[in-house]
Parts: sequence; C-alpha cells; structure tokens
Amino acid sequence: MAAWPYCTTQWKKLRKAKLAHNPLCEICERRGLLVEAVAVDHFVPIRQGGAPFPELSGLLSLCEACHNEKSAGFDKHGGAAFRRRFKGFDADGNPIDPFDAWHGEGVLQGRGSPSSGTGGN
Repeated sequence: MAAWPYCTTQWKKLRKAKLAHNPLCEICERRGLLVEAVAVDHFVPIRQGGAPFPELSGLLSLCEACHNEKSAGFDKHGGAAFRRRFKGFDADGNPIDPFDAWHGEGVLQGRGSPSSGTGGN
C-alpha cells in the first residue's frame, strides 16, 4: 500500500461508495440543512491511527465547508475549533455534534453514524 492512500484505486472506490450511500453532508444534515457532500473524510484521521480504508461507517460524507473546518480544526488541533461550530441540538433533541460524548463511543468506533438520528445508550 502507498504511504498515503488517497491516490489509490481502492480509496477512489471507497469514496465513490460512501458518496453514493450518503450523498449529503452528514454534519449539515444533523443541523437540518441539505447540502451536497463533495468530500469523504475519516472519523479517525490516518495520522492519529485510523484505518486508511475503513468500513463506510468509519467515514464521513462532508460538504466543502465542513471538510475544510474539520481538517483545520479537528485533525490538526484536536477538535476544539471544529466542535465550536456544532453547538446545539437537532429536532429530536440529540446533540448535533457527532463527536459529542452523549453519542457514546459508537459514532467514533463506526457503530453509528452522525446522520442516523439516533444516539445515546
């Protein structure tokens, strides 16, 4: 495997499958917005020990703005800058931040999706 997987055929197929499965930005969708996803990102960055080719549930479909903010805030600075944008709750009363502790470890472990609308234990 190449040191960085994004130019591989395997990543291109995984990215295409994720966007077909979740064509909307999963973060914006939790906020009640319908925004087309243009990027696929890892829940756990590769640099922080994440799998280069995880299951689809280990990936996020993101719009350009959310992807840029996640990359700049969460991946590089531990999440503080990225998380500030996602304060509040969705229509069901669930925190809109997919990394909120309320969701448990399931979201980060790939056992749930921030767009699933379910959370808690």
